[in-house]
Amino acid sequence: MSGSEGPVLRRTIHSDRPLSLRHTLSPHRRGRSDPTHRTSPDGTIWRTSLFASGAVTYRLRQPSRTEVVADVWGEGAEEFVATVPGLIGMLDDATGFAPEHRILVEAARRLTHLHLGRTGQVFEALVPAVLEQKVHGVAAFASWRRLVTRFGTPAPGPAPSGMAVSPPPDVWRRIPSWEFHRANVDPKRARTIVEAARVADKLTPIVGMNHDDAYRRLRLVPGIGEWTAAEVCQRALGDADALSVGDYHLAAVIGWSLVGAPMTDDEMVAYLEPLRPHRYRAVRLLEVSGMAVRPKFGPRTAITDHRFH
Repeated sequence: MSGSEGPVLRRTIHSDRPLSLRHTLSPHRRGRSDPTHRTSPDGTIWRTSLFASGAVTYRLRQPSRTEVVADVWGEGAEEFVATVPGLIGMLDDATGFAPEHRILVEAARRLTHLHLGRTGQVFEALVPAVLEQKVHGVAAFASWRRLVTRFGTPAPGPAPSGMAVSPPPDVWRRIPSWEFHRANVDPKRARTIVEAARVADKLTPIVGMNHDDAYRRLRLVPGIGEWTAAEVCQRALGDADALSVGDYHLAAVIGWSLVGAPMTDDEMVAYLEPLRPHRYRAVRLLEVSGMAVRPKFGPRTAITDHRFH
């Protein structure tokens, strides 16, 4: 990494409430070798993104609990800096969140710095979510890394080595089937990504929609169900109610953590109903607080290699 290139723009944000870059941005990281996300030993976060005006590399630092400094390189710099408050959770509104369970009450008391951020980047959140459908996370992360590295563009500015910008929808739409196969992506997930790329311009407007309308729009794409829609809305919209129904472990974790017994998806949905519109907020508090009970689920799910099928 060359430190000689100064940022195109710098924006310093001062907040009237404590912030945590690490917790707010961690859901956007897709594995330890994500080419679009790096975390330095000092806690500095580097990310790449693609805006209508061009690609960016941005660096986020937190000198204090209430201050964030954003440095950005690339043609999309001006467009990006306008999104920083939402990205770091300053637009997150927890009004009406009043849990009664003692664990959630204690988590909310301890984690006043935990906020839900939003990128506003629908398609960038969608592709890795599709790659993570019904497969082991390790395999999904490897597929994401290979495809972004192969078809993306180098990160602008003095980004850490190996960083890249995820390609635009038009490039994803034209990735040959054999390239998805080489990246260990089965035909169903590949078709979902290609179809979503074809209608990406119709998905972008969900950033201005309410929860239900955003879900309906996303689920018009064949291959996008409730789980995928929730994963996209959590990250792109900062949707505090986007509950990942259908997740392999979530219902069991919620059940063991809050009632001492496993739950089905339907039971989890019913149990968390009183927390609307903050069900995802409750999940994040449980995850970050360290108070989640994660029982042993038996042997790990096997990692399927679709390249040999």
